[in-house]
Amino acid sequence: MRLTIIAMAALSAGLTAQAQMQDNSERSLSCDRQDRGRNDRSVNYCEMKEQSLAATGQLTVDGGANGGVSVKGWLRNDVLVRMQIQTNAPSYEEARGLAGQVFVSTGGQIRASGPPTDRDRNWSVSYEVFVPQRTDLNLKVHNGGVAIADIRGNLQFDAVNGGASLKRLAGTVKGHTVNGGLSVELTGDRWDGTEFDAATTNGGVSMSIPANYSARLETSTVNGNVNLDFPVTVTGKIGRELTLNLGNGGPLVRAVTTNGGVSIKRRG
Repeated sequence: MRLTIIAMAALSAGLTAQAQMQDNSERSLSCDRQDRGRNDRSVNYCEMKEQSLAATGQLTVDGGANGGVSVKGWLRNDVLVRMQIQTNAPSYEEARGLAGQVFVSTGGQIRASGPPTDRDRNWSVSYEVFVPQRTDLNLKVHNGGVAIADIRGNLQFDAVNGGASLKRLAGTVKGHTVNGGLSVELTGDRWDGTEFDAATTNGGVSMSIPANYSARLETSTVNGNVNLDFPVTVTGKIGRELTLNLGNGGPLVRAVTTNGGVSIKRRG
């Protein structure tokens, strides 16, 4: 009987967290403000492509040298990959032709390949991917941001120049960006999973937490300030390093920076 009660409680917690997630179906990545842009040296060209895939429960995206990655959970059982291909060249015809030489592979991992780039001719691919809400992710970008929303799973990200937006997640989250801020929105009444551990080197941390949230919260900065907009009872250090139990405590929720401020706000 006791095991049955524990199992039912765990299932209830998982369903509660899942209910807090949103069904993402709106497509936001586009070329509306990109096509035929001009500057003194080159012409910009942009085109969109889409491809539907069978869901496998896991997704790996390599953003390459330039390009951001956004992954959104929805209530469908398939995967939709939307690709924004951008090129620059001395003429519109050459920029358009360059886009035709960019190939995006969706087998095993999503990644793009194309011709060599130089100062006058270059290309990039950004991704907007819709996946089932229970999906494991491994995302890697160099020059571009990472955004993950409404997904439960083993979620990993690695970015160099670009921020990370992490909203309404569950499971295990581990990731780091070098140059860019962290924006975190927690949901439910506690972290539903093993842990949340995200860090940035150069950038601020902005976190939104429900008023009734329970977690073991850790945050810190070397060069910056830590600001909370609600009263807490601190059992650890305060100042540029903060460790405390929110509510009844629980799994680790950690968001830290080296160079940047930390802002934690309570909502509701």
